[in-house]
Amino acid sequence: MADNVTSLFRSTAAHSPSMAALAREGGDGTGPVDFCIPCNPYFPTPAMMDTMASRLKDIITYYPSSADTITAELCNLLQLPPQAVAMGNGSTELITWIDHLLVRESLAIPVPTFGRWTDQPMETGKRVDMFPLQESSGFALDLAQYAEFIRTRGTRVAVICNPNNPDGGFLHKHALVQFMDAMADLDLIVIDESFLEFADAEQEPSVVQEAMIRPNVIVLRSLGKNFGLHGIRFGYMVANPSLAGRVRSMLPKWNLNAFAEYVVFMLKEHGAEYAQSLHQVRRDRLDMASQLAALPGLTVYPSQGNFLFVRLPVGAEGTVVRDRMLTEHRILVRECGNKIGSSSRFLRLVVRPQVDVRRLVSGLEQVLYGTRRGAAVPELAQGTSYSSGTAAVDRLVGQTNGAGMQDLAAMAVGGGGMGGGVGMPMPVAQPMAVAAAAPMGVAASMGTASSMGAGMPMPAQMPAPAPMPAPAPAPMPTPPPAPAAPAPFAAPSGPTPVGVPARGGLTAAQVRGMTAPAPGAPQELSQAPATGWPNAQSWPNAAGMGQTG
Repeated sequence: MADNVTSLFRSTAAHSPSMAALAREGGDGTGPVDFCIPCNPYFPTPAMMDTMASRLKDIITYYPSSADTITAELCNLLQLPPQAVAMGNGSTELITWIDHLLVRESLAIPVPTFGRWTDQPMETGKRVDMFPLQESSGFALDLAQYAEFIRTRGTRVAVICNPNNPDGGFLHKHALVQFMDAMADLDLIVIDESFLEFADAEQEPSVVQEAMIRPNVIVLRSLGKNFGLHGIRFGYMVANPSLAGRVRSMLPKWNLNAFAEYVVFMLKEHGAEYAQSLHQVRRDRLDMASQLAALPGLTVYPSQGNFLFVRLPVGAEGTVVRDRMLTEHRILVRECGNKIGSSSRFLRLVVRPQVDVRRLVSGLEQVLYGTRRGAAVPELAQGTSYSSGTAAVDRLVGQTNGAGMQDLAAMAVGGGGMGGGVGMPMPVAQPMAVAAAAPMGVAASMGTASSMGAGMPMPAQMPAPAPMPAPAPAPMPTPPPAPAAPAPFAAPSGPTPVGVPARGGLTAAQVRGMTAPAPGAPQELSQAPATGWPNAQSWPNAAGMGQTG
């Protein structure tokens, strides 16, 4: 499997390889522990799975009902008018038809985000205006700046994912309503709520009711993610009847399969189990974030999805971490280097039960730090040929490992510091005609002349004054020559050694907290909390993660 890991991921462009492909490569037909595909791990329940298994022959043998019949049952369950709903073979089918039918020339989308929102319009020749989310602000979307960006670019369609994928950023309902009011003249506004069922930041966060009464708003919802059934491929959109009918008229009559029908019709009997599964995912999200945040140098961003967005320590290369986690620990993680607006320093990790999280944390400790927890990241990358996604971090890391730091890094790695201090340059004896004052750290340890180091030059005695003729004193032995200054060690490649100060006196550990240049001073760096959030103590509540919902 190890030989084919990289090729599997390279062949999937902006997506991860399917679990079926990974299972085939595994040899025994079993897949890895999955922290990549954002499924609900607690739903369907084992009893529901057994029921579906008992009906498998009928489900795969016979035609399903029409899409209208299945949509009507879903609307009855969700208390939505069927004329305002269109069901698709996964939300991506609906994204495709929205692009073909309703996006005329341009579309704006914050990045990083779900790849189909950037790729689909470009595939049909539309202009995609990408609004970059800033790492320095925890990838939070500022709606006022986004609106200004749309106006400046003259974009006609705006998309917002709430929560956003891959970072899990969340926007409150009142803010979205204000945005829709301000952008009422656009051709279309799409609010993708595919992961909203996992949010607990407010009681009623969806804008579905708003979409049904506005002429230019579509809300997109996924069922596979919520119900833990990605393979069934079903999702739906809600809009005013005119918009929904336009999309629905283009969909095949049997675009939904028999498995989708069976699940939709059995949901009304399992509402309590579904609600409990969402509650458990929210609790697991808090516990998982806490455990990951304890790993040295790993930044965990606040999330309202069923996944966490993390930044790897400086020097760690995401593709190497991904491949080693899969081949050495049978754990699949989502490396985000192929997402526009992200880089290979970021992973998206799906929320899973605690027994799996403990295995994940153990694997990350071994891959990132070797056997010593908290050590530097030694083996993951050579040099600094990676992008952190933040120019300030890249510039600082590049300068730390650059030619200007060779001597300093070499002395630290060579262990030439005094008093056991790491990273202190070794004192060099200077050749002098008379004895120089011993350095303070050395003088404190010298009790007698016999305790002097062998390399210390002996002082020459001065001849005594002679007021009257006297025999000349015997000449003193010539002091030994001072040793030459040691040649500097060759500068090591790889990450900055622990304790080596970078520009401005920062250590490699401190670099992990650097995120963006200070305002008005592009050459300087400002310190940011280790969590990457403006207030490290309040980020769970800022994202609503502290609530039980």
